[in-house]
Amino acid sequence: MAQKGCLILLFVAILLLDQIVGQSSKARKHSKRRVKEKNGDLKTQIDKLWQEVNSLKEMQALQTVCLRGTKVHKKCYLASDGAKHFHEANEDCIAKGGTLAIPRSGDETNALRDYTKKSLPNVGDFWLGVTDMVNEGKFVDVNGMVLNYFNWDRSQPNGGKRENCVSFSHSAQGKWVDEVCRTVKRYVCEFLIP
Repeated sequence: MAQKGCLILLFVAILLLDQIVGQSSKARKHSKRRVKEKNGDLKTQIDKLWQEVNSLKEMQALQTVCLRGTKVHKKCYLASDGAKHFHEANEDCIAKGGTLAIPRSGDETNALRDYTKKSLPNVGDFWLGVTDMVNEGKFVDVNGMVLNYFNWDRSQPNGGKRENCVSFSHSAQGKWVDEVCRTVKRYVCEFLIP
């Protein structure tokens, strides 16, 4: 009988020990899960902070551009310091975070004309971000988006397959002319304001 009592006592002790170890293991797993969740939350918060910092940097750069150039509607324009052919001018604007200027209304055309008369004195024309390189006769912006506004000079576009890039003509009061893309011209970059 004493042996049976010892066996029962030993059995109960083993069950209690098993339960304690199981709960301890569950608590450690739960604790690890909480630490992982906290680490995940911290990582998400850090990622959000970095996005915010980068966004603030972009806004600060845009404000600098707007101070050096001019703000019109929800855009900033910045005239180039030098002249380049169309593709180089477009790449330069992209590297600065914008595109070649694309007037999308009469108001934007007038504002761009007024700005460039001051910022590009004695410059007869400059590159716009408009081309028909992909599909002859179908002019789109440099991002490939269809345009709803055109401001062609009389008898323009007239260059056929040879003239695929568009310039803004001061002598024609801001009218557009198609030109050979390899021509070296001044240009204006456009930056959208969020």
